[in-house]
Amino acid sequence: MSTLRLYTLSNCDTCRKAVKWLRARGVAFEERAIRETPPTAAELRAMLAAYDGELRKLFNTAGGDYREQKLGEKLPTLTEAAALALLAGNGNLVKRPFAIGGGVALVGFAEAAWGAAFPSK
Repeated sequence: MSTLRLYTLSNCDTCRKAVKWLRARGVAFEERAIRETPPTAAELRAMLAAYDGELRKLFNTAGGDYREQKLGEKLPTLTEAAALALLAGNGNLVKRPFAIGGGVALVGFAEAAWGAAFPSK
């Protein structure tokens, strides 16, 4: 089983909730700083597949970088490769927390979805 990687931002409340939630359930994970080490292209492709090819779900649409680059307008015309290259090159653009590995692929923190992905032992 591959290790669960959790990409977070230290000052993100939602990321802190996810970390606390995982630790409370004894789920082992490797935490990575999303700005310094964004998800890899392979991880982004796997997440995209888990979200049925909906590129927008992988983007932090509320973030400043997303707005500054006017990605709301550009995203519909971007190729998948171009969109994934943007995400892999700028962790600020990636929706967080971003959890991947060990059969799990989740973006954002919705307790019901996380509960389904990590059933209680």
